[in-house]
Amino acid sequence: MGDDLSEEEGGWMSVVWAATSPESGLFHPVERRSEVKDLSDRFNDLRSLGLGYVEVRSPTREFPVLILGFRDDHAVIHLMSDTERMSLLVGDGSVPAGAEVEVLIMDDLAAFTGDFVLDIDRAWGLVHDFTQTWAAGPLGEWCEL
Repeated sequence: MGDDLSEEEGGWMSVVWAATSPESGLFHPVERRSEVKDLSDRFNDLRSLGLGYVEVRSPTREFPVLILGFRDDHAVIHLMSDTERMSLLVGDGSVPAGAEVEVLIMDDLAAFTGDFVLDIDRAWGLVHDFTQTWAAGPLGEWCEL
């Protein structure tokens, strides 16, 4: 799937990210700069394990940071606008509002109501959209915490 283009593109779509280590299952907080494809590969590795946590930002700015925590088919997306402001993306209705789902946040499972839960495929699509524009607004409705 387009792997033959990676070399020619010269990594112009780079991204800075940190994520759960597939080997240890623990969040590895050291940021890494790579092509979006490497981030996708890590996401796919974590998805095959059934859970993961990923922080993504532009290589040129410290904020915003998009944070994806997931377990099985459920995901939650946080947005860190700066050191003081955190928001949660409103869910897509894949889980009833009153139901609770646990997803991985850093190294621990955290419970969220269906109001903030997204289907994992939709959530990953939004993370990918974010890496193309670095704009969080168009991703959906945000609820400041």
